[in-house]
Amino acid sequence: MTGFGRAEQTFADKTFVVEVKALNGKQFELQLKLPPLLRPYEFEIRNSLQEQLIRGTIDCYVNIKQNGTSKPVVINTDLIRAYYQQLNQLAGELNIDTNAVLSSLLRLPEVVSPSTEVLNENDFIQFNTVLMEAIAGLNQHREEEGASIEKDLLSRISNIRDQEEAILKLEPNRMIRIKEEIQQLLVKHVGQENIDHNRMEQELIYYMEKIDIHEEQIRLRQHCSYFTDIIHSTDAGKGKKLSFVLQEIGREINTTGSKAYDAAIQQCVVQMKDELEKAKEQVLNVL
Repeated sequence: MTGFGRAEQTFADKTFVVEVKALNGKQFELQLKLPPLLRPYEFEIRNSLQEQLIRGTIDCYVNIKQNGTSKPVVINTDLIRAYYQQLNQLAGELNIDTNAVLSSLLRLPEVVSPSTEVLNENDFIQFNTVLMEAIAGLNQHREEEGASIEKDLLSRISNIRDQEEAILKLEPNRMIRIKEEIQQLLVKHVGQENIDHNRMEQELIYYMEKIDIHEEQIRLRQHCSYFTDIIHSTDAGKGKKLSFVLQEIGREINTTGSKAYDAAIQQCVVQMKDELEKAKEQVLNVL
């Protein structure tokens, strides 16, 4: 989502300079600084930036360097004459030197004002090519950063899958161990001769179903596969989807941990949570 682009080109008597910077952001937020010449086209420029950049906190700075015949400001000569006549009369009465009066006149209100000139359609078309070039540079920067983020995210998901496979291997022994521990507790506290074996089998089945993590592991694998499919898809703006899928992955990991009752599986769950948190941090950078 982050990036920087800059473009500068000269057309006729104007040099257009465009700088665009993007940072992470949940929505599209734009800070746009335009010279007066481009004010009538602000809405079009904003639309172009939003269509091309989609999401993020965007800072766009535009400058127009005018060469030769252009008039960046307008001097109100009639107002200067009116001011000068009054100042000259006052200077004569007070016997004040008027040699440096011009610099003072230029600082008086409304003597110098920004030009009301705006770009014509042809100049705006030329400017738009510079804007698109700067945006393209920013997006190129984004793609280069995205390649490294993609590699990191796929690595995190692969590590989660590795831990899930480790849990799959531990699961059969876990169920046997829990069953044996329950039986030993009953013998210890109730006595072998007082155990109703039929009732015990029913209760064990009910309890084993409650702590079974088979469904969670299936959903976890499905979410990881879906996450990978989204990354490899060509759709734009996939960051929010990836974030939602990570939330689902987190739910399955948490449920697995709450049902585990096994130290080895809990270690796998901790490893998965660590990888998940790193993935969540990285996915904030994805458009």
